[in-house]
Amino acid sequence: MIERLETGQRMSKIVKHNGTVYLCGQVGAGDSVTEQTQDCLARVDALLEKAGSSRAQILQAIIWVADMADFAEMNAVWDTWVPEGHAPARACGEAKLARPELKVEVIVTAAYE
Repeated sequence: MIERLETGQRMSKIVKHNGTVYLCGQVGAGDSVTEQTQDCLARVDALLEKAGSSRAQILQAIIWVADMADFAEMNAVWDTWVPEGHAPARACGEAKLARPELKVEVIVTAAYE
């Protein structure tokens, strides 16, 4: 069975299937990469909790930054957020994001009980 939460015409924020939860891409508010990454990851936390999952259950993360020059700044936030010993498979690339003010977007796939 597939369960979709917070579903609109274009997308669902959460899709659950067979022990795996897929989150839609999350962006954050703020002026800096640090602020946007912190807010973005707080949104990921909230969606994971709603889905019955957690940071420790993340299987994969895909991160887009608008400028790879911001890679280290984003990683400084990411590295403190990921629980020790639970780093997921991860990719990070540069991409033009949906709005010019956006600096980072994170897409997460996780397990749930």
